[in-house]
Amino acid sequence: MQIAQLGRVDYAPTYAAMQAFTEQRDLEGQPPSEDQLWMCEHPPVYTQGLAGKPEHIFNPAHIPVVQTNRGGQVTYHGPGQVVGYPLLNLKRAGYFVKEYVYRLEEALIRTLLHFGVTGHRVAGAPGIYVRLDDPFGHTPLPNRPGKDAGGSRTMAPDFTGLGKIAALGIKVSRNCTYHGLALNVAMDLEPFARINPCGYAALQTVDLSTIGVAVGWQDAADILSHKLATYLAP
Repeated sequence: MQIAQLGRVDYAPTYAAMQAFTEQRDLEGQPPSEDQLWMCEHPPVYTQGLAGKPEHIFNPAHIPVVQTNRGGQVTYHGPGQVVGYPLLNLKRAGYFVKEYVYRLEEALIRTLLHFGVTGHRVAGAPGIYVRLDDPFGHTPLPNRPGKDAGGSRTMAPDFTGLGKIAALGIKVSRNCTYHGLALNVAMDLEPFARINPCGYAALQTVDLSTIGVAVGWQDAADILSHKLATYLAP
């Protein structure tokens, strides 16, 4: 996997470049293209996924809103957030979308662990979460979401006591991935208060800084890119 450090780049042209790369790669008669991982951060922007609903954005004010073709609902990108875009041929990698999502989350969990933070999955709500009262503790979460007394109905995700520290939103076209994931490092978190992050009302968003981890953007990007290259390998 070829890793490209893009620095701070505008969202819209980066999105367009991902689409163009994916549409043109591995066409019949062309040699196989190398998988890539783009690491960057964006100026302030809200992005809406295919399931996005306008009512989940309360007050964008001066922050632009970009409609995209990724999965999920609304999220915020801004300075101090590490964004990773894996451009991966899943057929060549040898695994399917569900495992791809699991591997993305595992790379995030291992990145957090490098900084002493315990990241958690919440079933039914892609992304990585931390305990607000003990982000460094290792106690696993109870089963979330649970089921009803009959054991047959899945309940809504339970975010009690949790803060979201990393988000996922992907697109797969012709077995090739784009869009990706975002890890909050040291951000102005106020813009998250103007939306329902990922469509969930009152979901608290945190970053490494607010839970007591002081790390520079580049250091976090280097660790995350290494973990992604490791856990996305065939």
